[in-house]
Amino acid sequence: MLTLATVETGEPEIFASVQGEGASAGRPVAFLRLSRCNLACVWCDTAYTWHFEGDEREHQGGETFDRKANQVKLPVAETAERILALGQDRLVITGGEPLLQAGALADLLELLPDMTFEIETNGTVKAPPRLDIRIDQFNVSPKLRHSGNEAELALIPERLEHYAAEPRAFFKFVIAEPDDVVEVAGLVTEHRIPKERVFLMPEGTDSVTLRNREQWLVDQCLKHGFQLSDRLHIHLFGDTRGT
Repeated sequence: MLTLATVETGEPEIFASVQGEGASAGRPVAFLRLSRCNLACVWCDTAYTWHFEGDEREHQGGETFDRKANQVKLPVAETAERILALGQDRLVITGGEPLLQAGALADLLELLPDMTFEIETNGTVKAPPRLDIRIDQFNVSPKLRHSGNEAELALIPERLEHYAAEPRAFFKFVIAEPDDVVEVAGLVTEHRIPKERVFLMPEGTDSVTLRNREQWLVDQCLKHGFQLSDRLHIHLFGDTRGT
């Protein structure tokens, strides 16, 4: 059984679109959004996957969500059927933190032998061997100080170094201010993260904010040798579920 996020109608958040971020931006894919997270980013744009009523962790929106309306359990076999019905050959598994459900995910991927798999993770959890062997790409998004998470929870050296040494892993850092880039540069040096696998992505949920931050992020990418990631889905669909 998998625990999924929902779209506004209460249906499981399984959909087809183009990948909006990182190394695979623009590729047609199927998406599976899971619920639950072990971190709490104050700017998180999918707070409905974890900020349920009674959760006192800080979020800038201040809104908490009804768990029953925003979380649904689905059998692994039914989840696979819904994904296959979308007709795509690549699946992006996102959240929340998907690796919290590693066992059920391994069961799912075994039912989808002809697909390619990306998994989006905050980098605090390592995939167990049975799941790891089926993953083609890790999109690792470590959370910086401005996320509001304590460093000992969000930036675990052993995990960062594991993904730095993993050629399937690309790093995507959410950036709001120039000081965030300084923090990224320090992490890249300390944990020997290859620069060619590092993306800087502006924090924001509207096109104006993203474009304004990208203007100065270009210079930062040129200075440090990092890549720039846009958020295509925001420009195309706005800050909406199932896109």
